[in-house]
Amino acid sequence: MEFAYEAAELFVGQLIQWAILILESIGAGVIVASGIRGFISYLRKKPDTRLQLAKGLAAGLEFKLGSEILRTVIVRDWSEIAIVAGIIALRAALTFLIHWEIREEKRNCHDPV
Repeated sequence: MEFAYEAAELFVGQLIQWAILILESIGAGVIVASGIRGFISYLRKKPDTRLQLAKGLAAGLEFKLGSEILRTVIVRDWSEIAIVAGIIALRAALTFLIHWEIREEKRNCHDPV
């Protein structure tokens, strides 16, 4: 019985590690792609460059935040929990600030100056 429990725990741990890796990779890819698109838009002097870049960064950070939430499942001691909690708090704050920036940018685009 003990062996089955350990095998299941190992399997779930490996599954979560893969899911974390996939979410982290997707998040990084979205951020890089958004940065490249943002740079191209900047060179073309498109008016919605900041808005599009902020949306891409927010989407990428949300994938990375998902991976950090999954990471909480496999942490073993309080120091790891504190580190993961700090990372989650920072990424959540960044996501909040970017969403606030998106709202402000949308408001500025629709209001004539």
